[in-house]
Amino acid sequence: MEHDSTLYVGLDVHKESITAAYAIDMGEVELLGKIGTTTTDIDRLCKRLQSKARRVCIVYEAGPCGYDLYRRLVDEGFECMVCAPSLIPKKPGERVKTDRRDAVKLTRALRAGDLSAVYVPGVEDEAFRDLARAWVSAKEDLKQARQRLKSFLLCHGVRYDGKADGGPAHRHWVHGYSFGSEWQQMAFEEHRRTIEDRQAQCMRLETPLRDAVVSWRFYPAVLGLQAMRGVQLTTAVGMLAEVGELARFEHPRQLIAWLGVTPSEHSSGDKRRQGSITKTGNSYARKLLIEAAWSYRHPARLSLDIRRRHEGIPKAIVDRAWEAQLRLCRRYRKLSLRGKNVNIAAVAVARELAGFIWDISRLAMALAVPRDARYA
Repeated sequence: MEHDSTLYVGLDVHKESITAAYAIDMGEVELLGKIGTTTTDIDRLCKRLQSKARRVCIVYEAGPCGYDLYRRLVDEGFECMVCAPSLIPKKPGERVKTDRRDAVKLTRALRAGDLSAVYVPGVEDEAFRDLARAWVSAKEDLKQARQRLKSFLLCHGVRYDGKADGGPAHRHWVHGYSFGSEWQQMAFEEHRRTIEDRQAQCMRLETPLRDAVVSWRFYPAVLGLQAMRGVQLTTAVGMLAEVGELARFEHPRQLIAWLGVTPSEHSSGDKRRQGSITKTGNSYARKLLIEAAWSYRHPARLSLDIRRRHEGIPKAIVDRAWEAQLRLCRRYRKLSLRGKNVNIAAVAVARELAGFIWDISRLAMALAVPRDARYA
């Protein structure tokens, strides 16, 4: 055992197998072979690695297998990194891809320090994120079910005179309508029952989510973010569940880059070319951010709903939220007057909104917003 050496290990992880490669210090990269993914296989791998060097650094790509392997390796005392697959260096013209080559490539990149780590949430944060994602998925399913019913009715020339928003009047009309054909009526009933099932599912998930968010460690940030315009419970919980610990971003520019709302750039010499946003990072968090940004196209004001969400919130956060509203509404108006496309203006506002979210969430956690404050 080389006590003063560092062992670099690259793992190509799949559902049923793990291919490992390693290198000791600056030595040649060697293959360790393919193993299974059971607890016994992982324990045997850990013992083999511990016998080779005192300091062991391990890396594998983020993927569908999650972070269970990461937590096992950290518990064994190893230094482990879960790297971003899209940021792994790749040689131009490289056309051969195998598990062995991937493991070797990861080992070399880890030793060179060329990999970017992804954020690994804690067990409790990941559990809450799973609950939030299930809620979001149920709401998306409900939206699609309603759209399928609208398409079915439109296809048969059936139109509702009012606003088909799923409200009480619209639901009463849907329940009272019937088709002349037995088969069409059967299809119509299935569409309607699907909507009712999805609504029941949303209610089953929303109730425990609202109860659980009160005991979540980021609950003060949830309350603080809702002091802002366009940020209600869905947006605040979704953003924090996906982003996680905002304190890991030392500057708001890092959060903005992580959300993928920074302009892409291809500059050389005296020429500076900027393109569309990078769209890196978490797509759902970026979607929530841009949806919230659309509310700033209207003049700045404090609605009754926002005033209600301000109850119990420290004045410093309320003042910061009002400052954000004034700035972002003015920003959207200036871009519109310059003839910018409305979508480009909304993304530009979203970029600045991310900075205010970073600031207000950190301020809320520092001030420890009272847990008895209201949330929408």
